[in-house]
Amino acid sequence: MTNADISRFPVPDLNALPEDIREKILAVQEKSGFIPNVFMVLAHRPEEFRTFFAYHDALMESDSGLSKAEREMIVVATSNHNGCQYCVIAHGAILRIRAKDPLVADQVAINYRKADISPRQKAMLDFAMKVAVNSQSVGDADYEALYAEGFSDEDIWDITAITGFFGLSNRMANALSMRPNDEFYMLGRQPRQ
Repeated sequence: MTNADISRFPVPDLNALPEDIREKILAVQEKSGFIPNVFMVLAHRPEEFRTFFAYHDALMESDSGLSKAEREMIVVATSNHNGCQYCVIAHGAILRIRAKDPLVADQVAINYRKADISPRQKAMLDFAMKVAVNSQSVGDADYEALYAEGFSDEDIWDITAITGFFGLSNRMANALSMRPNDEFYMLGRQPRQ
């Protein structure tokens, strides 16, 4: 895949990037075995890259009442609604790995209400979808439904923030014609050798 195949905008040369960005990208490459296209595409604007990934990491990697797999479920379900191929494929792979379940990402992407997930997770995704599609109508009843499943106000903040952040990410990926790496398609589908 060439740089022109992954974005409508120029993709910088890895070696020409500021050192902090290059180091972050190389660390991701070392961990995953490849460089996810989102890193190279967003490196087109270094300041925005830093801000984007700082917020991403705060939402997706910090301590939370939501498991890392649940956070990925939010991304997959709402990204599917937003028609974001990149995020459904990339975060679907991460969801399969974090949930240790080769089927869950496809189920959540297509119809989370029929997925093999808990009632708590379905309530979480119902709320995330309402935030994604109809946030102006979120009210007390929505909070009460989440409280009934054991979510705290901080958890609800996390659901909301992840949904909002990936709404931005979905729109950027779609408008930039960002393509998912081929490597994502098979990740988490087969046990590691």
